[in-house]
Amino acid sequence: MFEKEYDVIVVGGGHAGSEAAAAAANMGSKTLLVTMNLQNIAQMSCNPAMGGIAKGQIVREIDAMGGYSGIVSDTSAIQFKMLNKSKGPAMWSPRVQSDRMRFAEDWRMMLEQTENLDFYQEMVSGILSENGKITGVRTSLGLEIKGKSVVLTNGTFLNGLIHIGEKNFGGGRSGERAATGITADLVNLGFESGRMKTGTPPRVDGRSLDFSKMVEQPGDDIPAKFSYLDVTKPLTKQRSCHMTYTSPEVHNLLKEGFDRSPMFNGRIESVGPRYCPSIEDKINRFADKDRHQLFVEPEGWNTVEYYVNGFSTSLPEDVQYRALKSVAGFENVKFFRPGYAIEYDYFPPTQLQHTLETKLVEGLYFAGQINGTTGYEEAACQGLMAGINAALKVQEKEEFVLSRDEAYIGVLIDDLITKGTEEPYRMFTSRAEYRTLLRQDNADFRLTEKSYQLGLASAKRMARMESKKDSADAFVSFFRETSVNPEEINPVLEANNSASVKQSGKMFKIFARPNMTMEDMRKIESVEKYIQEHQLDHEVLEQTEIQVKYAGYIEKEKNNADKLHRLENLKIPSDFDYMKLKSMSMEAREKLNKIQPKTVSQASRVSGVSPADISVLLVYMGR
Repeated sequence: MFEKEYDVIVVGGGHAGSEAAAAAANMGSKTLLVTMNLQNIAQMSCNPAMGGIAKGQIVREIDAMGGYSGIVSDTSAIQFKMLNKSKGPAMWSPRVQSDRMRFAEDWRMMLEQTENLDFYQEMVSGILSENGKITGVRTSLGLEIKGKSVVLTNGTFLNGLIHIGEKNFGGGRSGERAATGITADLVNLGFESGRMKTGTPPRVDGRSLDFSKMVEQPGDDIPAKFSYLDVTKPLTKQRSCHMTYTSPEVHNLLKEGFDRSPMFNGRIESVGPRYCPSIEDKINRFADKDRHQLFVEPEGWNTVEYYVNGFSTSLPEDVQYRALKSVAGFENVKFFRPGYAIEYDYFPPTQLQHTLETKLVEGLYFAGQINGTTGYEEAACQGLMAGINAALKVQEKEEFVLSRDEAYIGVLIDDLITKGTEEPYRMFTSRAEYRTLLRQDNADFRLTEKSYQLGLASAKRMARMESKKDSADAFVSFFRETSVNPEEINPVLEANNSASVKQSGKMFKIFARPNMTMEDMRKIESVEKYIQEHQLDHEVLEQTEIQVKYAGYIEKEKNNADKLHRLENLKIPSDFDYMKLKSMSMEAREKLNKIQPKTVSQASRVSGVSPADISVLLVYMGR
């Protein structure tokens, strides 16, 4: 039934598993994707959307690295929005509302067209290893499939337990059974495990809603797209979302069910996502607020199913229904299914290396919610990196790791490995100390060459990126080198309430003023002439404007990143005994001994390690 031995076996067909399988197969490794239901590949288990604050940057990075998430987000999009446009470009974050069914279908079709990739539908119930090295997986039918490496992307399925009020039952998500066996195998091998929870809102029938009582939330007037490739086009039509609010009446109705809520009566002890709380949690934590926003999101182009974003709950279904009926526009609501909470096993990610390979078992990789993260985008980028490194290991090539100044992906993995997480981890722009460098617009500049060297990005993609970069650099040089006289620029400056100039000067200095935009600069004849002669597109114009206006900030962050790299180059021996450093705090010694950081820079980011502790380490190492 199977190859004698696969290079990479990926367990789980969610966002992490799909990206892992695609990456490994595209790098030439013979890959098997094993999942419990092939109809649910890359299923959007929760909200029908990709991207958002910091998450949009991750999708752009996945695309630049040759992953599929950006392309599928474009082909299945029903609305596009660039969030945070009122702020600086480091905060701009693309987001699409997706057609849920088409998203999964497009993922399946792309995977089926990927060479070197086989599929098998069954539950994996255990892993096989010998002498601390992975050898394959065991299925629920008792089949043993041999593999040189294994990537576990089990999502919420490991011993998953669904809660609706006082009722609970095993399941990985609504309508699907939980996966059993793997946790026991890993614990027997010495892994530490824990429990986390997440939740989801009710899905409702859009025909029963009164949208005239809600605020319409349309997409951008000129929608962009996620993928840097030109295989997809921006949307020409879009579907709107809508916004409504809860009320004191809704809150009181919800409170009536608190004594039957598994979150409040102790039936759920595990920790849920801090930044995506349930509606009952919001009412409890923010008792001073008399209303909360609800976003009513369509699940596709043609379906009448809607997702009630902001109403995640595990309250009894009758309480959910009564409360939701009191929301404006929901007076006649009909449920497709109630909201629920789910508890599942995860494995603290401090047990991993930066490649996402486990420290205990060689050739075994973890990606996605098994590492304590939450979100499609966070899962997908881990899957991509695990798939890349599993393939590289089998091919006996050097490992691939992204640093904190190279990608949000690097920030996410470093946070997990170095600091661990005791609650579902979600990415934010505030977690990245170099976010001016890690913008959504320049992910291709940062990562395409790396992807090309790995064999993921095509020569065509590489050439397209280089052409865009050369065009933007040349246009920036044009502004640095070209002068403009007062007669031509002053009318533009005065129209923008900006101080006029008395003598000719370089355009770069004028353009760098806060209230000057590319549209303003195009009123200068020589600028417009340059754009037309060189046929510059929107991407190049945007890139040029950002590089001119934020040159000082970008340069400052690059200098800070260079200092970081000097510490990254200070390697710590793998068997270093921190307990002998008596001048270091006991907390620091214990945590460093457990995590065994590879560099001084990584050691400095371990929770509980102070600058004084790092000074002791540097002195000991002769620095």
